[in-house]
Amino acid sequence: MRRRTIALLLIPLLAQGACTGSPPEPTVAGAFGARPTVVFPAGRPAAGLRIHELAAGQGATLEQDDLAIVQYTAHVWDGGANRLVDSSFNRGAPAAFPVGRLLPGLDRALRGRRVGSRVVAAIPPGDGLRDELVYVVDILGVHGADATVEADGGSLAGVRVTGDSRPRLTVPRTAAPARFAATVLSRGTGPATQTGQHLVAQYAGAIWDGGRVFDSTWSTGRPKSFTIGDGSVIRGWDRALLGVPVGSRVLMIVPPADGYGASGHPPSGIRPQDTLVFVVDVLAAY
Repeated sequence: MRRRTIALLLIPLLAQGACTGSPPEPTVAGAFGARPTVVFPAGRPAAGLRIHELAAGQGATLEQDDLAIVQYTAHVWDGGANRLVDSSFNRGAPAAFPVGRLLPGLDRALRGRRVGSRVVAAIPPGDGLRDELVYVVDILGVHGADATVEADGGSLAGVRVTGDSRPRLTVPRTAAPARFAATVLSRGTGPATQTGQHLVAQYAGAIWDGGRVFDSTWSTGRPKSFTIGDGSVIRGWDRALLGVPVGSRVLMIVPPADGYGASGHPPSGIRPQDTLVFVVDVLAAY
């Protein structure tokens, strides 16, 4: 997914209704989607939550329970070092912000904004943590709870998947295959996924022995995101999803060596010997 490049002026952050006598606020410069430069004034911040939209996007609107994909930086504003405390730019990949589950001040700053916007929020301790925080957030994309791909059903090694927008997995009562296998049930029309990209997906996972679904974004009500190709996910996902066009539905069978290995995953009830089955809808890649 291509990011818009927008030249942003050096603009001070202002509270709504602020008067000319208000204490000075940070200035932010840089292009949308690129690491911003934040210059802090001398002294400590003014009271209250202050929000400014430096660039107004024209994309979809962020709503409660959406998953926003963003680039951001966050500083503590203490009137001294004003240190950087977090940055997606330093990690080399965008971040996922679940709208409605963020710091209260950050939620207020982002809800109702559009994709393509750069938002700056100065968040007082009452709306965040114990320190005054300044966030600069570029909204790259948004994905709702019902986001899906148009896809067909299909099968692989006896596993069947329906063609619904919320596909159902049916696992046969036979011995699990010994080898990894994957197939693209429906091929999307977007760009092929690449190593290091941040993928957004809907998925369901089941344990072959018994067919129990142990995780499903369609059930939890929000897509999930992850970085592909760098070991952030199990090896089976890297093998199955790298190079797949965005908009695809993928079915995979993951033996322990390509899954959670000898340790299993006790929180999900996955034993070391369990083979797993996943159906994954690739919604976007950033």
